[in-house]
Amino acid sequence: MAEIEPSSTRGTAVPIPGLPEDWHLKATDHIVDKVDVVRQKTAGPAIGLARKAVYGVLTAILGTIALIILVIGLIRVLDVVLPSSVWLPYVILGSIFTIIGLVLWSKRPKGVAE
Repeated sequence: MAEIEPSSTRGTAVPIPGLPEDWHLKATDHIVDKVDVVRQKTAGPAIGLARKAVYGVLTAILGTIALIILVIGLIRVLDVVLPSSVWLPYVILGSIFTIIGLVLWSKRPKGVAE
């Protein structure tokens, strides 16, 4: 049957001929340094890209909400200011958005809509 080593000698490093006594500490530090370099080169850009994606989606959602509130506010202001019924603000804003859409449509790259 194999003998069990006493607990006092388990945690001590046995020197290996030809290697310094702290070789295990140096090897551990080298491995940890290499793992940190790999983590910086892989996880760092991935985390940055994920942050940009989240902030972009959040900005798009908040921008859409702000645009909707702005259009609703414009319709209400024009309805109060103009003497006619609510159809005139709709016509004015519809015309503005149509003109903006036509300008953007004319600036699109050729062959995209085909």
